[in-house]
Amino acid sequence: LLGRDPVVLDDAGLHGLLSGRVVMVTGAGGSIGSEICRQIARFAPAGLVLFEQGEFALYTIEQELEQSFPSLDFVCLVGDVRDADRVNEVMQLHKPEVLFHAAAYKHVPLMEQHNAWQAIRNNVLGTWTVARAAQRHGAGKFVMISTDKAVNPTNVMGASKRLAEMVCQALQPSGTTRFVMVRFGNVLGSTGSVIPKFRAQIAQGGPITVTHPEITRYFMSIPEAAQLVLQAGLMGQGGEIFVLDMGEPVKIVDLAKDLIRLTGFTEDEIKIEFTGLRPGEKLYEELLADSEHTLPTPHPKLRIAQARQADAEWLAKLLEWTSATAMADDEVRAALAQWLPEYQPNPPTGNRP
Repeated sequence: LLGRDPVVLDDAGLHGLLSGRVVMVTGAGGSIGSEICRQIARFAPAGLVLFEQGEFALYTIEQELEQSFPSLDFVCLVGDVRDADRVNEVMQLHKPEVLFHAAAYKHVPLMEQHNAWQAIRNNVLGTWTVARAAQRHGAGKFVMISTDKAVNPTNVMGASKRLAEMVCQALQPSGTTRFVMVRFGNVLGSTGSVIPKFRAQIAQGGPITVTHPEITRYFMSIPEAAQLVLQAGLMGQGGEIFVLDMGEPVKIVDLAKDLIRLTGFTEDEIKIEFTGLRPGEKLYEELLADSEHTLPTPHPKLRIAQARQADAEWLAKLLEWTSATAMADDEVRAALAQWLPEYQPNPPTGNRP
């Protein structure tokens, strides 16, 4: 389904980053967060702290780790990344040396309408809360999971992640914690992604719904994404945004056709219907993994984005905004246009009640 060979990232050096250290993962029950936990467990950390808002997601990964890694010393903690008291309590108690920040709201159409302010609060203020606590409690490295949708964002979710990247960059000069950001595209099989949706539609006899015949996306497998995060975490010296060379983008309609064929059906049996672009959705995503906008690294599949930096004065103003009372969706979009000149919102394509 990827349309390319899977990326195999080099494990060398990861023992030095993870083995014998206390590692914390926020959003530990999510698709990426849970896979990061599985990958970290292979390197025998001194302790693994799983921080997650969703009770059932946390329970699920807890049961799996107990079964798969019986000797792993880990703790499962319920908490919200926006809750500074809880975040500080956890870090003071467990003193993580390496922190992977995967907690985020990520679903573009859902965050675009009726939930825009929550996307800002969770993805921007939540990132600052965890990042500042990491500095305060002496974490050596903080790795933030970002997205290709942060590049020239057309939606609230992408804009919120670009601001979260800038929050980390603005914090970099003020302490000893080294902040590293990692951008990648869509993840095959992740919660809320097209593959589980298409499989469910095939199981029901179709049709498969695709928004547009020309829509394309960059794709990764879940293990690829998690390994990339670990590799970038190892390489990062502080303040970098890493992007993966993800090959050629894949047409969603081709993905649907491949899945129909791989499931043993024909396109006559399972129809494909086009439903139109959803609010905030792009036809094409950008990774900026080209030589003009990026710098090479020792790893052939990883490059460093050259992105606009932010400073402490900017950060103080941003935090004042994110701490404000609730805003309507249109107010959020208007404010984002002031914070991010590159943000060009797509007009809504229809409002559901």
